[in-house]
This record gives sequence, structure tokens and C-alpha cells, in this order.
Amino acid sequence: MEGWDPTTKSTLTQIPLLSVKAGPRDGAAWTQRLKEEYKALIAYTSMNKAKDNDWFRISAANPEGTRWTGKCWYIHNLLKYEFDLQFDIPVTYPATAPELELPQLDGKTQKMYRGGKICLTVHFKPLWAKNCPRFGIAHALCLGLAPWLAAEIPILVDSGMIKHKDDASSSNES
Repeated sequence: MEGWDPTTKSTLTQIPLLSVKAGPRDGAAWTQRLKEEYKALIAYTSMNKAKDNDWFRISAANPEGTRWTGKCWYIHNLLKYEFDLQFDIPVTYPATAPELELPQLDGKTQKMYRGGKICLTVHFKPLWAKNCPRFGIAHALCLGLAPWLAAEIPILVDSGMIKHKDDASSSNES
């Protein structure tokens, strides 16, 4: 955690670490892992709400907990930009981090792969590998998606690649 800003350090230390090393093919152990994932997500969401920094909603889209969907948002120039968020849990999870997808932004930035998968290879993947299996979904959101949104959304807005929903609807009315 050397070189991290104090806010990131503080946030990360408050997200519970996970202990069960299990993936979607591991039966009862995966169920235990999912329980830990939910506890960490609840802790992270509660912490964000307490700090008035609520910025995502996700839930498992299937009973197995292998597909997740939701929304994330970023405030830029006092305007809220909201995006669909989705990802699948890889079969090699937790050794492999989930690939977070923002389908609406597909093709709008170079820091994204086909299908709207955000680029996390250089900075996040080594960190994930070093902390496997202690990191989970909440950690991927905190250390992967949050900094990606903070770096990319202002550039996309300022360059005109994305428009605020109110601007888009008023231009459609003209």
C-alpha cells in the first residue's frame, strides 16, 4: 500500500478480507465464498453511504452468483453520469479477477476492451494476484472500477464522447 493516498488506504483497510479460496466449480466452498463476498460488499457499501460516497449498486443476476449486474455512477461537474455494470465470475476465480464491463462505453476509450471491459491489466491485475484469495468483488470495485471511472469519465465528458442524460434528451427534442 506504499504510495497510495490516505483515503484509498483507509477505505481498503475497512473492506473485510476474504479467506475461502473457492470458485464457481467448488460446490459448498463456493457458497461459503459467496457469503464472504456479500459481507465485504455490504461493508463497502455501508462505508460509502456513511461517507456520502455511494457510487454503485450490484447484485448477483443468477442463483449461482456467477453473473453480476448493476449500475455505477460518477459525478463530474456536479452532474451524475450513470452506467450499466456487469461481469461474470471466471471459472478460475479467485485466482483470476473478474473483468468489469461498462457496455455503454464500449469503443469510447482506448482503456477498454471489446464488449466494454475496462482495462485493468497494468495496475490492478498484479495487485489482485498478490492478494489472492483475500481480495473479492468489493476490492475489484474499490481498486479497479473506482480509479478507472475517476480517470476516464472526466476525459470522456470533456471530449464530448459521453453526454449527460439531460443534455442528450434536450438535443433529441430539438
